[in-house]
Parts: sequence; C-alpha cells; structure tokens
Amino acid sequence: MKQGIDPSAIHARMRPCALAIALACACLPWPTRAQSGTISGTVALSSQLVDRGLAITPDTAIVQGAASWALPSGWSLGVAASTEVRDAAPLAEAFAQASRAWRIGADWQLVAGLAYYDYPGRGHGAFNRAEGSANWLYRDVLTLGVAALAPTGGDDHRLRGAVDADFHWPLPLHFAVSAGAGYAQAQVPYYRVYGDEYGTHRYRHGNRVNSYGYGHLGLIWGQGPWRVEVDRVFVDATLRQDNLAASPWVATVSWSF
Repeated sequence: MKQGIDPSAIHARMRPCALAIALACACLPWPTRAQSGTISGTVALSSQLVDRGLAITPDTAIVQGAASWALPSGWSLGVAASTEVRDAAPLAEAFAQASRAWRIGADWQLVAGLAYYDYPGRGHGAFNRAEGSANWLYRDVLTLGVAALAPTGGDDHRLRGAVDADFHWPLPLHFAVSAGAGYAQAQVPYYRVYGDEYGTHRYRHGNRVNSYGYGHLGLIWGQGPWRVEVDRVFVDATLRQDNLAASPWVATVSWSF
C-alpha cells in the first residue's frame, strides 16, 4: 500500500487502544512478490487495554499478539488476542477482522471492514460486538472513519454509531506525534453519579449517558521492528466513575516480525 498504510490496521488506529497499536504494527506492509500475500505479526506489552476511551482491563500489564495476512488485491485479514499478565484466563479480548481497500485518488484511499470483538473478561459479554466501518485515508497523515456497532451480548442489540478522526505526523529522530478524537453511542448504558454530604448516589432513571466523546494525544518512537508509544487519554467526564474510563496515561511497547 502507498505511504506505508495497510487496510487491516485502519479501524483499530482510530482508538487509543493497546490492541490497536499491536494490530497497526502487525499490519504494516512487508516486501512481497506480486502474486503472493504478506504475513506479519506483532507481540506487545501495554499498561491497559482501552476501547474508544473505555477501560477493558484494570490498569495492569497486558500482553498481546496479532497477526495479519494482506493480499495484493487489497483484501486483508487480521486476528489478535490480549490478556492480563497477572491473570491469563479468561482472555481480555479476542479480535478478528476482514477489510478491503480501494484507491480513490492520488493521495486518498477508502477502506471498508468488518470486525468482531469478544471480551470474555468484561461485562459478561455485554461489550461483545460485530462492527462494520468505512475509513477515508489521506496518505499516512489523516484518517476519517465512521462505524456501525451491532452488540452481540446483553439484552439490547440495537445498532450504535461512532465517528473517529486520527492524525499522525513524523518528527526527527524516529519520533512521531499522534492525535485522535471520536464520538460514540454507548453500547452499555451508563449513569451519572452524584455526590452530596450524605455520600455518592447513582440515579438510574432520567440520567443515562447514551453517548460520549473520547480522544488521545500521543508520542511514538519507532525503529526497525520496535515501537514505543505513550498516550494521554481523554474521556467524557461523565464516564470517570466505576472504572469505566481508561487511565489518563497508557503506554505500549511492541515488536513486529
């Protein structure tokens, strides 16, 4: 792919998520013959697993593995898994994705994908979902995306939507700066918490959080197969409760092969 972009990494790059970073590294294009596919992989260690600003795991060490298969036709397949180092069972996340890329101009690409997310250790399946996405890429600098989320767990299977923007700019000495922002409809209903002199109270009627904003600002260093990223994560203040929001800082070290 031109400008070092591979379609199977695009959807994941929208979010400040450790798994996303592993996938982005795993799916970078490697040398290949014209009629053969490209297989690559990544292992990573992160301080937390984050999905669109929400904490999927506690603030603890997370080990991840990802693999991808990219074809010259523009199709790409990817799988990944993550788990807590201190407690490997159940998995924190399992992920599979198929995507297709089309060039729509000298500097633009359109990437459409379908993915499935499974979170065995989070919310008793309430966060599990299938997700379709469409992303517009300008070189390796700007990505704009929309997604439709179809929950497969819990009792409410109505479609949700999300929009994301991601920016990446190279700096000297193998550094780069990244920034992202998004807005999503909540897959699981959240409720505001109010405190007074008598304690903290949760009101489950009339104060539901149906959508929220999130974003990140990060610094990346990469050389050869190694990549280190530190992100400052921002989440709507209404989710800074019950460990729903990600930690303010998330760090990841990854190695690609």
